[in-house]
Amino acid sequence: MKDSRRIEADSIGSLAVPAKAYYGVQAERASQNFKITGLKMSPEFLSNLALIKKAAAMINHEIGLIDSDQARAIEQACDEVIDGRFSEDFIVDPVQGGAGTSANMNMNEVIANRANEILGGEKGKYDLVHPNDNVNMAQSTNDTIPTAGKMTTIVLAEKLDAELTRLEYALKEKAADFKDIIKMGRTQLQDAVPMTLGDSFHGYASMVVRCKKRLAKAVEEMHVINLGGTAIGTGINASQFYEDHIADQLSELFGRKMVQAGDLFDATENLDSFVEVSGALKALAISLSKMSNDLRLLSSGPRCGLSEINLPAKQNGSSIMPGKINPVIPEVVSQVAFLVCGHDATITMAAEAGQLELNAFEPVVFYQLFESFTAMTGAVDTLVTNCITGITANKDHCRQLKEGSVGIATVLCPYLGYQESAKIAKRALRERRSVRELVLEQHLMSPDQLDILLK
Repeated sequence: MKDSRRIEADSIGSLAVPAKAYYGVQAERASQNFKITGLKMSPEFLSNLALIKKAAAMINHEIGLIDSDQARAIEQACDEVIDGRFSEDFIVDPVQGGAGTSANMNMNEVIANRANEILGGEKGKYDLVHPNDNVNMAQSTNDTIPTAGKMTTIVLAEKLDAELTRLEYALKEKAADFKDIIKMGRTQLQDAVPMTLGDSFHGYASMVVRCKKRLAKAVEEMHVINLGGTAIGTGINASQFYEDHIADQLSELFGRKMVQAGDLFDATENLDSFVEVSGALKALAISLSKMSNDLRLLSSGPRCGLSEINLPAKQNGSSIMPGKINPVIPEVVSQVAFLVCGHDATITMAAEAGQLELNAFEPVVFYQLFESFTAMTGAVDTLVTNCITGITANKDHCRQLKEGSVGIATVLCPYLGYQESAKIAKRALRERRSVRELVLEQHLMSPDQLDILLK
């Protein structure tokens, strides 16, 4: 038997909607139009959009534009959406035309139908609570969607920041563990001068701290919203009281301070703040990928590579080569970095492509930005949990490589001069002997002097 359906109408015409559905005709039509990714909208985004609807209902009730029963029902419906109910009723693809109108109406319809149900009405009637007239009162897609996008960015950034803090501490712990292990530093993959393995890991930790600060700075702009601007920033169909108080009401519900933009037209049409956040994410991504490349090089081998460190063995590395273990965790971090860089290009193009008073391409900006945050958070989590905390050092091998390297000839320069030090380095390479051995053989320095110098 076919599912029973109800008929709803919009300005395009009539359309059948599943009778049990909380969404309505506009969401159904969008679902048919936008079969793009096959994915659902971000649950954080949906929760934040519902929070905006709740804040709006509270303000509109305060000034008497909706009655107590309507306000109560709308707020209860919003709370249920925030709690994760009706997830199957948000059917619009995250990549959609219309600057997010379909996502906004999907939310309005779900809340309205649930509110009608709470008040004893029927789904699809909208006689007690209407999706446009009541749920969307004093709002526009132009201000609700970008505000929900900024709120979601804040939430996802907080989750990533927590993982980055774990990574920072894990790297600093390894830096302390490895502070007395001397190894050869390398430039252009060639021997350079001695350093400690702890220096390497402390450098990584400092990079993470810097990336955290850069991202936090970019996310600050996400707290500036255009809610109250309604269509294109004009504030049309919103009362002055609503415009003056909606940001504070939302802040109270959201638990973070949100500030209304000084120029609502600017805040409605320009997406440069999202470009900045994406750029900070990209900087983080390429920095973590560079570090991951280092970890793969330093652990290469285990017999025929550098093998100065050991990464935790997490899974078999081959279906044909017995005992092979691959650096799968650093590999996945680099792959996430590639994804973030690609998303940054999309976000940049979408922000540039908007025309006049509204950017129609916000949906793809949010889809890509949210995925970048989610993937990077997961990558950092597995990097800490499954890699960094379990790294060990091959101390004796580091010492052997250092003592066999001609790079230590650099420290002889202040005592023997550059030219004489270069001769020793070249001879050490040619004869496959150590710098130390040649210096002592030529009586250029005493053993004690050389030991102090090379320590």
